[in-house]
Amino acid sequence: MRMDTVIMGGGLSGLVCGIALAKRGQRVAIVTTGQSTLLFNGGSMELLGCVDGKAVTSPVDAVAALPEEHPYRKIGAERIADLAGQAKSLLSDAGIQMEGTATANHWRVTPMGVAKPAWLTLKSHLRIDDLDKLPCKRLALMCVKGFFDEPNGMLANGLREMGFDVEMIEFTTDDITALRRSPSEMRASSLAKHLLSNSSLQRVADEINRHAGNADVVLLPNVLADEDSYETLQSMVNKPLRQVATLPPAVAGNRMQSLLRHYFQMLGGTYLMGDTAVGGTLDGARLVSITTAKLGDMPLKADEFVLATGSFISRGLVADYERVYEPILDLDVDADADREQWTRFGILEPQAYSRYGVKTDGDLRCIKQGKTIHNLRAIGSVLSGHDAIKMGDGTGVSLLTALAATQSILEK
Repeated sequence: MRMDTVIMGGGLSGLVCGIALAKRGQRVAIVTTGQSTLLFNGGSMELLGCVDGKAVTSPVDAVAALPEEHPYRKIGAERIADLAGQAKSLLSDAGIQMEGTATANHWRVTPMGVAKPAWLTLKSHLRIDDLDKLPCKRLALMCVKGFFDEPNGMLANGLREMGFDVEMIEFTTDDITALRRSPSEMRASSLAKHLLSNSSLQRVADEINRHAGNADVVLLPNVLADEDSYETLQSMVNKPLRQVATLPPAVAGNRMQSLLRHYFQMLGGTYLMGDTAVGGTLDGARLVSITTAKLGDMPLKADEFVLATGSFISRGLVADYERVYEPILDLDVDADADREQWTRFGILEPQAYSRYGVKTDGDLRCIKQGKTIHNLRAIGSVLSGHDAIKMGDGTGVSLLTALAATQSILEK
């Protein structure tokens, strides 16, 4: 099978890269297991949340202070604002409507009730532009009886610490009560399927209108499958309605994955789901083809290749008792050779392994045995040089490196 570009990995970075290339007329194939860390996404994208433990006000301005090995510095600090604008537009084209700007972070609310800096947030979700000037005072936190995916007490306490006046209201409907006969049904994804019908939404709206009282805003866990369901429920509710992220797997992240995949395929992209790249053939400084678990002796050939396999959780990186390595091509990896240095005691301490990833040059081209592979670029969380957890830059790195790699491929 011959393509213009083959992408290994179908998460956020792989899909965005594939979409951007397909929009320019390339024949693109994505090899993916079908699952990705997008399923953990609660409805927001971070560009750069923290530097040296301090919250960032303007991500674009803060990039200049990052170390040279950070992916943003490799693609160029002067390009960040433009790439961020392109990313927001691409998401919108795919049907993912988000609010925010790269010049000023806002705050998102986690399921645990913690405010974290964010760049983009779904329009239906609660966002706070300034923690010193809350958008409202009184919140009615609607808690679905028997729902597993929201620690309501922690969420309410966190909102109160921010300054909100929170009233927790437990509710159910006859049909939601029927779902509770099976514990597995009381998850966000199951409720989202159930609440696709207008009749089910109307029953939820009746409960909200009955109990919301003098609240300024009604807060509901993200159990609405899409923006249409949100708009329909909002039209039935007498108060402004906002959603808040749930524990993963999240409805918002699953929806984003589906929309991006649909858009990629609509553009003519080939989506090889349920497969995994397992090796490749090099000819000097170029990658000629890759092999996959399912295609066997039928290699995928292309002019360009992109590695978007993610970090440890997606097995884009693997650690054994001796080393950290990249499992497909055994690319050079930035990681401590001493296993004792991989972690630190204390779950809240910065962990060295969070910064590990494949080595690349300034054009994101991968390196193997000290030599650059000219037609293989790495994007997203497989890249070294940043800590997505501590820096709050994971989704931003995925989006912006995907678009930067796209531009490099198209300019060749």
